[in-house]
Amino acid sequence: MSRPQKRHRSHSDTLINTRQALLEAVLELISRDKSFDAISLREVTREVGITPGAFYRHFPDMNTLGLELVTTSFSTLRAMLITVRANPIPEELIIRRSVETFVTYVGAYRRKFQFIARETFGGVACIREAINDEFKQLEIELARDLSRIVANDNWSEDDLRMLANLMIRSMIQIVNQQLMARPRGEDDAKLIELAEKQLRLIALGASLWHSSEKNSDKSHTSTP
Repeated sequence: MSRPQKRHRSHSDTLINTRQALLEAVLELISRDKSFDAISLREVTREVGITPGAFYRHFPDMNTLGLELVTTSFSTLRAMLITVRANPIPEELIIRRSVETFVTYVGAYRRKFQFIARETFGGVACIREAINDEFKQLEIELARDLSRIVANDNWSEDDLRMLANLMIRSMIQIVNQQLMARPRGEDDAKLIELAEKQLRLIALGASLWHSSEKNSDKSHTSTP
């Protein structure tokens, strides 16, 4: 009986695995309460167990590595939100589903969330700008959903984006303060309920909003 042949890892597999290990090393260092701009290339390579020279086979510099972390962190969250939106959501459940998805994301990808939350106002300009660009895309997508639960006659597209921004930032603050400060595995039900209440309170105030842009349009069309 012939023995099964041992599969040897290809050079491309090794490169991919090492590249992923470098990304994970940065997330690990950030989870130890370090900001990205305080992490050195040597720290990252020491964490992975490669030489600093080997780092440059994967990234030209640390900022490029950080930008890839931004992309992968948000692509994971966006993929989860797309899955939620794949089926029509009743208007009354839009906020609930968004909260549940975000909390699930943070629970499953805790270190990615730490990276996003910390570097949103971090010291590396290109990474901060990339995170803000990703948030703008999330705002556009959330604003599209919110247009179904606010009075369209009173809202401009810019106002919907403003509301989406307010909700997203509030959600990040809630999760950062509540979820990250407690042990893993704790029940998320109370956190989801708290976040949903806060976002519904924002939505309640929003229901009384009259877009200045819409009002301006009306004033231009009216005659004295």
